[in-house]
Amino acid sequence: MDSQKEALQRIISTLANKNDEIQNFIDTLNHTLKGVQSQISQCNNALENSEELLEFATRSLDIKEPEEFSKAARQIKDRVTMASAFRLSLKPKVSDNMTHLMVDFSQERQMLQTLKFLPVPKAPEIDPVECLVADNSVTVAWRMPEEDNKIDHFILEHRKTNFDGLPRVKDERCWEIIDNIKGTEYTLSGLKFDSKYMNFRVRACNKAVAGEYSDPVTLETKALNFNLDNSSSHLNLKVEDTCVEWDPTGGKGQESKIKGKENKGSVHVTSLKKHTRSGTPSPKRTSVGSRPPAVRGSRDRFTGESYTVLGDTAIESGQHYWEVKAQKDCKSYSVGVAYKTLGKFDQLGKTNTSWCIHVNNWLQNTFAAKHNNKVKALDVTVPEKIGVFCDFDGGQLSFYDANSKQLLYSFKTKFTQPLLPGFMVWCGGLSLSTGMQVPSAVRTLQKSENGMTGSASSLNNVVTQ
Repeated sequence: MDSQKEALQRIISTLANKNDEIQNFIDTLNHTLKGVQSQISQCNNALENSEELLEFATRSLDIKEPEEFSKAARQIKDRVTMASAFRLSLKPKVSDNMTHLMVDFSQERQMLQTLKFLPVPKAPEIDPVECLVADNSVTVAWRMPEEDNKIDHFILEHRKTNFDGLPRVKDERCWEIIDNIKGTEYTLSGLKFDSKYMNFRVRACNKAVAGEYSDPVTLETKALNFNLDNSSSHLNLKVEDTCVEWDPTGGKGQESKIKGKENKGSVHVTSLKKHTRSGTPSPKRTSVGSRPPAVRGSRDRFTGESYTVLGDTAIESGQHYWEVKAQKDCKSYSVGVAYKTLGKFDQLGKTNTSWCIHVNNWLQNTFAAKHNNKVKALDVTVPEKIGVFCDFDGGQLSFYDANSKQLLYSFKTKFTQPLLPGFMVWCGGLSLSTGMQVPSAVRTLQKSENGMTGSASSLNNVVTQ
């Protein structure tokens, strides 16, 4: 039975093909028939005109008057000359030759043969050894696996991540694109290193197409990131993330409201100025180093004349750097570090648990380094922005002009407890820049710093308990 079905299917297929062939032939005949019918119509009209002319000519032979006969003869001659019967082709418009339907593609074929197609560029190779991460800049270098003089430009893509190794597909940030790079190296500068790593990949492009991506590489971009701890700041300070501003009315009737909000979650606001005060804690942070639980909530709010706010991330090891900029009309401020045990009435630099430099623009202008209630006047100009370098393991805290990298002052000691960045402000405001690497210029200056600060022995070389 199966063989019969197969035979029947072959017959059906043959019939179907034959039907298509017949239909195509019918279409051809119809097309031909239309042409022939048009030709028949034209011939019939010509025949009628010719028969009428023939009858007129026959009658003209019987005319006796010479003048009338000559007139009729001229008419017959003119009509014969213009007769359609003499202009018709008597060859049927039926042919199996299809040349009249052919199209000449010779010119197009010649153009196609002159085209030169560019190959797809191969994937570049990023060389991690040649890549450089320094001064909050990343230089990425790559090469082609083989020479390709058709390359027009490169496209570099990058994104931040907290995962080392190969980039992950899920839960990652979007790639950022840098197009039209002419060389095989590119430097991204002015970055904030607020993630542990950055992924990079590159692709080559010619005039026609972009090639495949290179294998991605992951470069470490770790730096100290912290916000200000609003939960323990003085009530006369407006604190939001990396900004703090003096508020003379902040402590009036606000304490009870703020205490009721301190444990209700966290709020992110990018700008501090002209915002109302909130006691809501800033995002949860951990210490740098062994990363124990966050400090926040473990201390009392600063009060009295200690217009202080601390950072929310503790430093327990390593070298770190951040910068501080004061408002132009700020009357008094301090920048430094302190142990977690700094008392709620304690002012920066007036205890053996804090170190700072202090700027005073009230009544008289002073610029000094402070520790353990000892003061060292600094005979330098107060910079627009102050850079803070902390080497926890090396027991060194240095302050720099953030723009020129001129050393302002250094403390040399031995840190025995985790440190918190500390700030005091009165009648003015401060803004912080975090997520910064230790600048190369600062690293270089560290080699000669001990000789430069020998005159500060009254504050240096103090071992704190």
